[in-house]
Amino acid sequence: MLRRAFALLLACLPVPGGAQTHQGSLDVALGAVLRLEAEVPGDSASARTLGTQREGNAIVIDGGGLVLTIGYLIVEAQAVTLHRRDGRRIPADVVAYDYDSGFGLVRALAPLDIKPIPLGSSSSAKIGDKVLAVGHAGPGDAVAALLVSKREFAGYWEYLLDQALYTSPPHPNWGGTALVDHAGNLIGVGSLFIGDSAGDGRGVPGNMFVPIDLLKPILSDLLIDGRSANPDRPWIGITVSGDTSGHPMLTRLTKGGPAEKAGLLPGDIIVGVQEKKIGSAAQLYRSMWALGDAGVRINLKIVRSNDLKDVEVQSVSRYDFLKLKRTY
Repeated sequence: MLRRAFALLLACLPVPGGAQTHQGSLDVALGAVLRLEAEVPGDSASARTLGTQREGNAIVIDGGGLVLTIGYLIVEAQAVTLHRRDGRRIPADVVAYDYDSGFGLVRALAPLDIKPIPLGSSSSAKIGDKVLAVGHAGPGDAVAALLVSKREFAGYWEYLLDQALYTSPPHPNWGGTALVDHAGNLIGVGSLFIGDSAGDGRGVPGNMFVPIDLLKPILSDLLIDGRSANPDRPWIGITVSGDTSGHPMLTRLTKGGPAEKAGLLPGDIIVGVQEKKIGSAAQLYRSMWALGDAGVRINLKIVRSNDLKDVEVQSVSRYDFLKLKRTY
């Protein structure tokens, strides 16, 4: 399986320094991905949607035991365990969680003795590039794929990436998988299964990866403070319908959150922010965030039972609703 995956990557690609050097870089990538388990208290804000027992992948990115993963695996976690392929279980502390990018960081509490994967450049990756999605189970968990799209991603949980990476075929265990370029460098971290990876309506399944370039400008902040130094964006505690391309319809409200307190209800359709008309989840988020930092009041125009209503919502910071434990 390993040789087949490498063969797919190496085919038709010029490799400076020769195939031996190239394959050595990919060997490092395969060895740098671990299994991660996280335990989250049942009363945590994220337990309702993400559960209390979470499992996925995590990527060793430095020689001091710093490990990168997708944030939803470790948000509000009280205990994190890393699993080496030799069966060793190593406890880890949560270092950081960044809501805007979706990244999470933990640090192993014992030596990993694993060579870290170097960070590459997601902006340099081109549509049509051959890539490798690497999971924790070794060569059999590496999926050779193509980068089929680079485009906006709007999540139904008040989350937006200006440009995400989309690959196909999908990795079956996508959470926290390492997306590796032809030289063995990390260019993305696995987040979701996507039914239409190319975004052209053909329904080609794949994965969405968070670009690694989003980590670089905030990494030092995450290591020092556990979060980005950027001002917190307004958050109102809504989940919108899975089809985020039309007028956002509310499907769930965070209990005790700003939207619920303001009287919004599941089934409400948001058609405007202040006096600006909106027609997608991405437009909704950008319009709210453009009003200022967390705490700003937001006037939403909604349709409920065929009536147009104005509802004012007092926004907050998303971090105020999370029980974040950071011991490192």
